[in-house]
Amino acid sequence: MKYSYLDNKELGSAVDEFIESLRESDFYLGEEEVQVSDALDRIVSQAVFAGISAPHYYACAMDGIAVTAKDTFGATDTTPVMLKRHRDFETVDTGDPLPEDKDAVIMVEDVIVLDKDTVKIHAAASPWQHVRQIGEDICQDEMILPSNTKIEPAAIGAMLAGGIGRVKVCKKPVIGLIPTGDEIVSPRPNPKAGEIIEFNTSIFSAMAQKWGVEAKIYPIVVDNLEMIKESLVMACEECDLVVLNAGSSAGREDYASKAIEETGRVYTHGIAIRPGKPTILGIVGGKAVIGVPGYPVSGIIVMEKVVKKVLENMIKSPLSQGEKLEANLSRRVMSSLKYQEFVRMKLGKVKDRFIATPLNRGAGVVTSFVKADGLLEIPLNKEGIEVGEKVEITLLRSKEDIENTLLINGSHDPLIDQAHDLLKRKDYTKHISSSHVGSMGGIMAVKRGETHLAGIHLLDEATGEYNKAYVNRYLKNSGACIIKGVKRSQGLMVARGNPMGINDIKDLADKKARYVNRQKGSGTRVLLDYLLGISRVDEEKIYGYDREELTHLSVAVQIASGSADAGLGIYSAAKVYGLDFVPVCWERYDFITARELLDDEKVAGFAEILKSDELKAALDKLGGYETSGIGEVEYL
Repeated sequence: MKYSYLDNKELGSAVDEFIESLRESDFYLGEEEVQVSDALDRIVSQAVFAGISAPHYYACAMDGIAVTAKDTFGATDTTPVMLKRHRDFETVDTGDPLPEDKDAVIMVEDVIVLDKDTVKIHAAASPWQHVRQIGEDICQDEMILPSNTKIEPAAIGAMLAGGIGRVKVCKKPVIGLIPTGDEIVSPRPNPKAGEIIEFNTSIFSAMAQKWGVEAKIYPIVVDNLEMIKESLVMACEECDLVVLNAGSSAGREDYASKAIEETGRVYTHGIAIRPGKPTILGIVGGKAVIGVPGYPVSGIIVMEKVVKKVLENMIKSPLSQGEKLEANLSRRVMSSLKYQEFVRMKLGKVKDRFIATPLNRGAGVVTSFVKADGLLEIPLNKEGIEVGEKVEITLLRSKEDIENTLLINGSHDPLIDQAHDLLKRKDYTKHISSSHVGSMGGIMAVKRGETHLAGIHLLDEATGEYNKAYVNRYLKNSGACIIKGVKRSQGLMVARGNPMGINDIKDLADKKARYVNRQKGSGTRVLLDYLLGISRVDEEKIYGYDREELTHLSVAVQIASGSADAGLGIYSAAKVYGLDFVPVCWERYDFITARELLDDEKVAGFAEILKSDELKAALDKLGGYETSGIGEVEYL
């Protein structure tokens, strides 16, 4: 197979071709013998046959008396039969061997004791009643498990019952994980600028553990071809499959492909998936080597869609697969015709529909996998999927978890995170999933029935009031209502000490401050535009007006890191990063919902959390909030 730099092979074809090439290299793992009691989730390498029958003797199936059935014939309510101990019956317990001259058991409940040696029965026993026959469960030499079968808990019991103490299983594959790159460093609390904390191999190792596979993490290798080759050859000698992390793209110092080519053979460099296109598939010393891109999301996708498939063929057994469900797409998702794309999704159930909302698609945003409930797969040659369409989602959490998830769209506030934490302490089965789409995005989600709640803080310039006018305008006659939130202090967040002396909105333009803004449709963006209007400041004079962030905290961190001088946000966000705060106004931050959802246990539970003293105490600690009336419902 000719190797060409940066192919664009279809995922299924690339993996199938690679596995076929591995079979030619004989990547059989071999077998080992282990105690049955230690064999959970191992794969049997050959069929397992029972050494003995189970039960291996005639066993009493009830507590009672063992009898010869013919001695009981004729017993009725009007003509009871008397039986004598040692002559006609023996007392037995469940599991006892059946006495040799007996062929039936009468339950103790059906026996009337007259004295210590005499009993009376009112119903005849039938031969072999309440007796477990030899081999009733397992017959000697019967197959318990066929080859290449995962050992489940019940199978352990069946093997032990069948007289099997040790079992031959496939050896566990060992994955070698090699991190590479001049810029990456081991995890540390205070990395320097330009140092990237290496955590990909820890993610991959944890994934391997969930699959029942052993992982060996090698030391970080700098971008030096000879050193990478040396580490690669060593790992291929010690492991069954090697993942070479980073250095798989077309970059200046991407040595992975060359290292594999010079120590073995590259079969594919470039798969038509996004994220994960630069993936390399190669063989070194008869061992599978997979070059994985450095971005964490790309790496996770390649581990799940490529490495996992190779492992399944190595252990000859499927690994765990996520459950699938159908959901309605809440936002349009675009895709390239050239790639099979995997999009992280948040999920929840509103009324009788599952709703799927796409998360940040950046390949470097590892937290998108932390927040994700499932994956949407968009096939090749499809430009995208329209809002409202039904899509199939592969779950990363259980369906039950999704059904117990409260969806909150719209504007974000730290109180949601505080409420989520309190909710989880109160009931570990409940979850909150929030999407930061801005106040207007939240209103539209309520209108379409795609969320339980929406956080909003929208100023009506005509009246100076918050939220009501927008709810009446966009959700009139829809049965929407407001669950009161908080009053919060909005202002200009600036660096500690306010070095530029920014004291009002006009100063943003006059002092040429680098500004960081919120996204269109957010309440904070609406407030800024209102303030610019009354101050008669042209937005084009605000340097950075088009630079957008999705949350108050993400605005604050830009200022704290020095890439911006100012941004409009709430006091609690400024406090987190030790910023100075120039108050501008108090605003209302509320939640809207459909009236019919007020009785939904998830919505009602959230409202109770809002009213709790614990949440009020947490908000007081954050600062910049007034909580009078929080959790009360206002009907419009």
